[in-house]
Amino acid sequence: MSDRDTTAGIASPPPQDGGLRFIPFRRRDIVSMCLHHGGLDTAQAQQHFATAKAVIQTHFQQEFHAIKQQLKDAYAPLDPDADTRSIPLTATPGGPGATGSPEPGLMETLERVLDRANYEKVSGQTLRQALRTASLFQLRLYIDLDDYDEVLLYTRGATRREETLREFFGLWRRTVRFTNFDRVLLYIRARPDLDGDGAVGQLQPGSTVLKLFQNVPEADLEMLFPNIRIGMRPLDKLMITVPALISGGAVITTKTGATLLLLGSLVGFWLGLSHEPVELDKKTVIVLLAGMGALLGYVWKQFASFRNRKLRYTQALTENLYFKLLDNNAGAMYRILDDAEESECKESLLAYCFLLAAGEPLSAAALDARIEQWFAERWQCRLNFDIADALDKLQRLHLASREGQCWRALTVGE
Repeated sequence: MSDRDTTAGIASPPPQDGGLRFIPFRRRDIVSMCLHHGGLDTAQAQQHFATAKAVIQTHFQQEFHAIKQQLKDAYAPLDPDADTRSIPLTATPGGPGATGSPEPGLMETLERVLDRANYEKVSGQTLRQALRTASLFQLRLYIDLDDYDEVLLYTRGATRREETLREFFGLWRRTVRFTNFDRVLLYIRARPDLDGDGAVGQLQPGSTVLKLFQNVPEADLEMLFPNIRIGMRPLDKLMITVPALISGGAVITTKTGATLLLLGSLVGFWLGLSHEPVELDKKTVIVLLAGMGALLGYVWKQFASFRNRKLRYTQALTENLYFKLLDNNAGAMYRILDDAEESECKESLLAYCFLLAAGEPLSAAALDARIEQWFAERWQCRLNFDIADALDKLQRLHLASREGQCWRALTVGE
């Protein structure tokens, strides 16, 4: 198995659109950036911004609290980690952790929250193409998507990276370029008749799983799925087969040659192919048992070698996933809700700040260009800012008004 050395970090913005839809700064940092570097040069402008900030944060806090309660109620019958009891009116057969179909509205609401958290949905075609790509982790993993009734994959923060892979015990290195996702959310609903024998993860038939991962290369998406099957690469098979053949030849010629000749004579006599009887004295029996023991020992050694290599791969896969897994099931859902609230607040704060700092009405295109240029030049971050959505939020909060093709900031109560 090869080692991996990171030789370069982010080499370019996301490959899909040339800029991040996700704003990679905390809400508190965005507020500080706006107050000190956003063009709010007067105390009055800063006061207007602070008042609008309180309105924005209060609004989205209340809105996402209501969404959270809605999602909790819809997901409760499917939550495999639930430790609460259900009353008869809402009980699902099987009690906590029972399986079944998603509640009406669960997936629709969750998909809207993921979009507001700046996650991008991965199409089924793109997913299958990624699963066919050679893994950077140097494992042969097998997934049967037919094991699942429903599979949804969402990613956020796609970037281009480079890594150097060391192979053949570090004697040969090669550089690979790949797409890396900062966040990956996986939603799976298993088939009721799922057979998980021989799989890693042991997903229960009919169960629903929600998992959130970080820092996942596109070529390694398959390792995130439960019930994956680990196989041998051609190189691994070669490294086991060649030594086995060489040592097998040595065992046959040095330790089991006499035993095989003796067995051949016995079989020939019993089948009538030879008329010379074989005398089974104490010496002959010892030779026979010794040869058979050597042969069985050789076979067991090769089986143990194969099993140990597979166990090493399973351990490496488990250790890798340990550092990539962020949350499971309800915990992943709550984290996504928090991300969505953060994103909505940051977008609204930025749009309001630059409208207020302009001092005059601006078109949506001009405002969008100013924000993206500010991030690129001052913060070395290329964004694909969703100005239409941000202005729509400000208009609903009565913090911006449209005048023809232009927009202007409104103060609270104006």
